[in-house]
Amino acid sequence: MAMQLTEVVPFGRSLDEYRKMFNLTQQDLQKSILSVADGPASFNAEGTLLGANITSVDPLYSFTTEQIRDRFNQVVDLIIKQVRNTPEDWVWAYHHSPDDLKRNRERTLELFCQDFAAGKIENRYQIGELPTLLYQNQQFELGLCSHFLFLYSAHLDESFHFQAIKEMLRVCKEVRIFPLLTLSLETSPYLVPIVTKLEENGYNCEIQRVSYEFQRGGNQMLKILN
Repeated sequence: MAMQLTEVVPFGRSLDEYRKMFNLTQQDLQKSILSVADGPASFNAEGTLLGANITSVDPLYSFTTEQIRDRFNQVVDLIIKQVRNTPEDWVWAYHHSPDDLKRNRERTLELFCQDFAAGKIENRYQIGELPTLLYQNQQFELGLCSHFLFLYSAHLDESFHFQAIKEMLRVCKEVRIFPLLTLSLETSPYLVPIVTKLEENGYNCEIQRVSYEFQRGGNQMLKILN
């Protein structure tokens, strides 16, 4: 197993990573976007500077900037150590080494922290969590979920996944989820049954290849249309 985690860790990804993970086009970035379980990603901060309309939602946002930074600092070295001990489990193309990965995650965290206070005032960072979102039906054009659903299949069961995805589809016209692998680098056992259920419910599902790959084999996302 590549990763041994007892809970979701506060790692965030950059705007460039989001572009690659979700095949985001410039047109996509002009849509109203809900980014679920966003954690300390810099996607919102960087995207807002470019004029994007992004709302990030995560239970992490109930904490202060200092508390989020402290939690990151508590876990980052353990995560990097696990990555360093399993070098064959990772593709060193985007991140060139464990040290480079750490630098990139620290840079992303700082961009997030610099934006967090202002973003909360502007309601761009909102407290909430799946499987219940406090938004109106079809309020957003595009919903994104990075490194939560499917990744934590050992922690969250199939019922949770299905309810969470249906909830995202309630508030978003389109949903994209990345990655489709678990922490143990295996395709989530929930992927096929959930896609089957969604299609039976009239949703259009497509598994797309993306240009981002860090987990070996983790270069696909699920795109779902209402």
